[in-house]
Formats: sequence, structure tokens, C-alpha cells
Amino acid sequence: MTKKPLIISTDPGIDDVAAMTISLFSKELDVKMIVPTWGNVPLKYTLQNTLNLEKFLGTQVPVVVGANQPLVAPAISAASVHGKTGIAGFELPEADNSLIKPGLASTIMYEEIMNSPEKVTLMGIGPLTDYALLLKQYPDVIENIEEFVIMGGNIGRGNHSPLAEYNIAGDPEAASVVFNSGVLVKVAPLEIGNKAHVTQAQMTEIKKHGKVGDMLYSMFSNIHEPDGDTRIKIFDPTAVGIMLHPEFFTMRKARVDIELTGRFTYGATSMDFMKEDTNALIATDVDVEKFASWFIDSVEVAEQGQK
Repeated sequence: MTKKPLIISTDPGIDDVAAMTISLFSKELDVKMIVPTWGNVPLKYTLQNTLNLEKFLGTQVPVVVGANQPLVAPAISAASVHGKTGIAGFELPEADNSLIKPGLASTIMYEEIMNSPEKVTLMGIGPLTDYALLLKQYPDVIENIEEFVIMGGNIGRGNHSPLAEYNIAGDPEAASVVFNSGVLVKVAPLEIGNKAHVTQAQMTEIKKHGKVGDMLYSMFSNIHEPDGDTRIKIFDPTAVGIMLHPEFFTMRKARVDIELTGRFTYGATSMDFMKEDTNALIATDVDVEKFASWFIDSVEVAEQGQK
């Protein structure tokens, strides 16, 4: 089986850790590099979290230092949800910088994508700053990008502001660049993350899956949702889900535009399911039982696959 070449842009973040762990050990994916960016917490934490996770898992995927701020607006923070360093609840081993590949993220991604014999998929599970810089600096890169797969945006209400979801609100200008690139964007929006969850009983089952299960159990037990929801919602892994198991989801074509000027709507995602000039596929529903079962199985695969 030919593995899908993948680049991950991420801002770990507890649910980012879960998405990266699943991706790194997936039999269907070949992760070429991980590009930590600012997002849930500042870059100094997301970078170290990525390095520490790889040390914990025993993986050797190159890490490329991404953007430390949005293109235009001031940076926002989700430290109140994920903890000061982004991954409250579990102490990962401290890693050195040996996995860091030096250079500008956009240039390194461009070289990897253009030298790949197969088109490369770009997964964004944080603000899309680095992908926007890639597209602006190297517009010809789109010829060898298979698709963007992101967790972000919202059909209805937001979680950062009344009408904006956090990952898009973090860098609306960057998101606008990605959605207007001409490359298909597959989207797991906020609503899917709110619906896709595991129960407390399933989380207890995950805890039994060795050190990987214990890590994720400990981290997810320390997420503090602003609305007080006690369900264990699995946001970023939904992006991996729509990439590998689209049959779990209802996907609809839409025209997506990002609000860049509104006083109260800045960062909002306009998803128009009526227009003909579509640029995205939006997950509008998910089979929760199938998703949860896959998530649990993926944790076990990661546990068994450590080097």
C-alpha cells in the first residue's frame, strides 16, 4: 500500500498531540515533517511540545520551526483551555533540538513538496499562517499539493467569538489565502469537533493502552472547556478522520470565505452551501460511534508501533 505523503502544521495543544500521535503511526500516512506554529500557546511552547512528543513516541520525523505570530492581527491564546505550556496534565520527557531542520518553513515545505513524486497533503490543525506564507512565496507549489485538510471554521456559532472559531480567528488573513488558493480544502469544522467525542468509559479504556493511552488520558482529563461541557471532545483528530475515513462523515460542497473586515465578525467562516463555485468540502455530520471506535483503535496502533 502506498502511503499518503503528509505535512502537519500544528500548535500543540492537547488535541493536536492526539492528532499527531495517530498520524505518526498510521499505516496510511507518511509524515514528511511537522511544522509547529504559534496558536494555542506561543511558538516556544508548541515547538518544545512537538519535540518532546517525538522523544516520548520514539519517532524521528523532521521538525521545522514555523511562524511565531499571525500575518496581520495580534496573536490570541488558548492557554486557559490547554494550560500555560499547551499540554497540561502530563509531563513529556524534555527533548533536545536534534530533530529541528534549519531554515525557513515555507522554503523547506516547498522543496519537500516539489521534490515529492506524489502530490503532498497538507494538514492544518492550528492557525494557517505557515501555509499562507508558503502559497504567497511559492505560488507554483499548488501544482503538487493534493489537498488541504484542516480542523477549523464553523457553520454556526464560534468558540473564540460569537461567530468565529479559534483556529481561523487566530489568523483570518492566512485562512483566506488557503481557501482562495485553488486547492481543494477539506474541513472538519467546530460542529464536528463538538459532536465527535469519547465517553468517560471509553477514555478509561484508552488509559489501558500502554503509555500512549495513559498520556492521552492524562492530557484530555485536564482540558477545561469554557462552556463547562464534560464530554471529551476530540477536535483535531477529526481532520485525520476526514482524510482517512471520509465514510464516517457526511461531506458537502461549499463556498468558503473568511470575514476580514467586520467589527463583530472578524475571523468568521462563511460557508455557503448554495453557491456553484465551491472551494471546499465540509464535514456536516459524523458517525460518533464509528469515529470513537477508530480513535481508540488508533491509540492502540500507536502504542504497538513505537520504535
